[in-house]
Amino acid sequence: MLALAASLVVTTQWALNQDMQTRATERQETNMGVAQEVLSRYGKRFSVDGDRMLLDGRPLNGFNDPVDKVKKLVGCTATIFLGDTRIATNVVKDDGSRAVGTKLAPGPVFDAVLRDGKPYRGQAEILGKEYYTAYDPIRDASGKTIGILYVGIPVEDVAGSASGLIMMLEEIGLAALLIGCALQFYICRRLFAPITAMIASMRRLAEGDTNTEIAGAHRQDELGDMARALAILQEASAARAAAEAEIARNKEALDKVVRALGDGLKRVAQGKLTHGIDAEFDPQYAALRTDFNSAVVALQGLVGAVIESTVAIKAGTGEISFAADDLARRSESNAASIEETTAAIAQINGRLELMARAAQDVVSRAQEAGSVVEEGRTTAERAVATMGRVSESARGIDDVIEGLDKIAFQTRVLAMNAAVEAGRAGEAGRGFAVVADLVSALAMRAEEEAKRAREQLTLTQDEVAVAVDAVRSVDGALARIVDTVGTVTGLVATMATDNSSQSAAMIQIAAAVGTMDQSTQQNAAMVEETSAAARGLLAQVNALSDQASQFDAGQQAASTSARPKPVAPPAPAPAPAAIAQPAQQPPARPKPVRATVAAKPKAAPLVRPKLPITTNGSGAAAAAAIDDWDEF
Repeated sequence: MLALAASLVVTTQWALNQDMQTRATERQETNMGVAQEVLSRYGKRFSVDGDRMLLDGRPLNGFNDPVDKVKKLVGCTATIFLGDTRIATNVVKDDGSRAVGTKLAPGPVFDAVLRDGKPYRGQAEILGKEYYTAYDPIRDASGKTIGILYVGIPVEDVAGSASGLIMMLEEIGLAALLIGCALQFYICRRLFAPITAMIASMRRLAEGDTNTEIAGAHRQDELGDMARALAILQEASAARAAAEAEIARNKEALDKVVRALGDGLKRVAQGKLTHGIDAEFDPQYAALRTDFNSAVVALQGLVGAVIESTVAIKAGTGEISFAADDLARRSESNAASIEETTAAIAQINGRLELMARAAQDVVSRAQEAGSVVEEGRTTAERAVATMGRVSESARGIDDVIEGLDKIAFQTRVLAMNAAVEAGRAGEAGRGFAVVADLVSALAMRAEEEAKRAREQLTLTQDEVAVAVDAVRSVDGALARIVDTVGTVTGLVATMATDNSSQSAAMIQIAAAVGTMDQSTQQNAAMVEETSAAARGLLAQVNALSDQASQFDAGQQAASTSARPKPVAPPAPAPAPAAIAQPAQQPPARPKPVRATVAAKPKAAPLVRPKLPITTNGSGAAAAAAIDDWDEF
């Protein structure tokens, strides 16, 4: 409730402040209208002449009548700006003088009015004080902003008018809070009085007073439901107390039964099976007395049967033990023979693997040789082709030589004609005749050189033909080598495949023999365990016979003193002949570890009292006693 009252006061104060700011803004609009109306009485057109602002030709610099009239009409401050400088104002500085000549501080007002040419409404700081302000631009005839008209009222004047109302609201809220707290205290007292009474009833009920009165059970509200639930709990507590009393009465009879059973079990533990329970029990425990006496009778017959059975078990156990020992020796001999066979197979398998790897290596080398021969054949074919191209080129050179020979012949004919013409010319053609002779000699030499070149070219063509035949012979020999290498590769590959197959078969044989070896060794281990178990069973039977003979079952069986003689063990089987070892022995293979089972610990002999046997020693009576015991 305190938080509600505080939030109500804060909300009311915030609402008043918002309303105060709204009213102040609306008032500035009214004040701005009054200021514009006052200025309109002095003129309509604003203009600037140097550092003066004119209104229909009248200077406004230092002319404070309009701003004073605005303050007189609406009680607010007013200022006329030329640009950002105050030229007429009723705002006073700290020394009491008018703030004429001061500048408008840069900020939102400056940007909105002088830069953007828009009105501004809101709070602003003027000469260190906060004002609710309104600024409108003053424009000349061309629409240019040349100044500002300002009206405003101090924030503290507006806030002072609302502070009294806020104080009154706070006092009313405090009074309402005090009244609410008192009312809440009264309601809580009336509400929790029945709960206090109910708590007292619960406390008495917890202390064991099941007759206490539960108040409020007649109510129809939640408190009435709690009271009725508490009454149900009271009834349950009373029933539990009655049950505890009944348990106490039955405990005495139960203690009597427990003592009688304890005495009877003590006699059984001492080996006295000839006495049961003679004490009388309550009717609800009479069946327990009958069952105990029947169990003693059945146990008496069972002990007699156990004494007779131990004699037969001892005889059979001895024979099993001797047979198991002989089987263990034979199994160990078989395991040794199989182990030697496994070693021999492993050596054969190793040699087959070496042969298979060697054959594969031969195949790889033969394939590499075939590849080299194929490369040689390819080279020979390229050489034949190249020699053919050389032969064709030689034929072309022969044609060129023939052309040169014809040119030399024609040159020689021309030289002879020139010599004839030089002879006709006489003395004047002598020099020309010398030149003709030289040309004729040069032509003859060219013919001789062409003839020699043709002969050399013919010889070269013959040699190229011989070389082509030789290369073709080499290519044929290489082809035959390739065929031979392919045949050898196929044969060796077949050998390698056969060796690999034989090696795989030997691996399977070795695995099978190894499995047989492991199974044989496991069988030997199991036989040894069986022999050990038979010897342990014989010891347990002897211990059981000794313990059973201590029971007093009314009559001692004569057969308990009979001890079977141990059976002589059969002669050990001859060891198998050693398998001939190969010349080169493989590395010794570690002998597999036999999977032996941990020997079971012998059970501690049961110490039982000596009981007489009441049966006549017949097998039927013993069987009947055992059946009675199983049923029990």
